[in-house]
Amino acid sequence: MPAYYPVFLNLAGKRCVIIGGGAIAEGKISKLKETGAQVTIISPDATPAIQKMAKKGVVEWTARKYQPGDLAGAFLGIAATDVRQVNQQIFEEAKELGVVLNVVDDPDLCAFIAPSVVERGPVTVAISTGGASPALARKLREALTDSPALEWADLAHVLSKARKEIKKRGVAVDPQRWQCCLTPDLLSLAQAGQEEQALKQIMSGLLDEDATGLCPDVKKCRSEGCSTQG
Repeated sequence: MPAYYPVFLNLAGKRCVIIGGGAIAEGKISKLKETGAQVTIISPDATPAIQKMAKKGVVEWTARKYQPGDLAGAFLGIAATDVRQVNQQIFEEAKELGVVLNVVDDPDLCAFIAPSVVERGPVTVAISTGGASPALARKLREALTDSPALEWADLAHVLSKARKEIKKRGVAVDPQRWQCCLTPDLLSLAQAGQEEQALKQIMSGLLDEDATGLCPDVKKCRSEGCSTQG
């Protein structure tokens, strides 16, 4: 079993070709479009939803079977057919053209595999078992969806603002100091909609050596939290 390198792709404006027009192909479209990808469907038949999207110009649909050359100019390809011989041909073309390819339910022909995803606001958690068990990936996704740990994602907007402000000021902040500032109190402020107060609190923690509840010396911080909090 290959070892996969986890990565998030920027597909904005890039041509992505899906070969196949069934339910699986349909399920791939929404996520690709959310990234700004230009999606082309190649299949003699397509689900009513795909046909509707094609009529609206959301995707381009070429109503025929796969032909060699269909991946030309593509950055990413998805083979969603149920014909092994056709998938093999698509794989060979992708390999020749350097197109990143996923062949549904056939890891041996994949340059990448699609993870099981948990989303909360701008935070995305991707789960992969390396192709060993999609069922396990789904189980983990369901468990994480209801996990209190995912509530920390509610801090994303506040932390993004703080990061931009720190960069604007040209200040270097130790990574451990960031961790120590991520407190339940800060999370509660963000979840209550008090983002400005939360931003003020974390900026104070990051920049003020005398901030309440934080170590005066960041070198004394521990991975599990500041010693003053323990």
